[in-house]
Amino acid sequence: MSSSETFRIHTLTADDPAMMEALLTTFGEVFDEVETYGRARPSAAYLRRLLGGDHFIALAALKGGEVVGGLAAYVLHKFEQERSEIYIYDLAVAAAHRRQGIATALILTLKELAAARGAYVVFVQADHGDAPAIALYAKLGEREDVLHFDIAVTPE
Repeated sequence: MSSSETFRIHTLTADDPAMMEALLTTFGEVFDEVETYGRARPSAAYLRRLLGGDHFIALAALKGGEVVGGLAAYVLHKFEQERSEIYIYDLAVAAAHRRQGIATALILTLKELAAARGAYVVFVQADHGDAPAIALYAKLGEREDVLHFDIAVTPE
């Protein structure tokens, strides 16, 4: 398959657990975390519930039916107003398919879905030193410098 072949963005539904599995494989390969994304895969029933609910959004970038990138996001229903915001948890494009507008198309598609759902903002984090991600997000949104903390659930 040629890397210049056109792509399309597909919004995953409860009917797409196999495509979600392919997206998990792509995330594992791109992030060099194959074990994390592959060791304890959710069941098809779990993926159908996740993809069929209103708190999670998954988008796949497809070339000739093959998943070459994608995005996973969570819808956060707010408590202070009747509105929501959407958090991009993962976004990845396979190395052979980068610099073709796929990541931008994924985010623009998410923005359309967010507007249709009444969300007021989409937000994402980028790691220090991840220049391509920072450049992409800066092109599409406003930068806000914050600190991120992971609080362990179990004692260490």
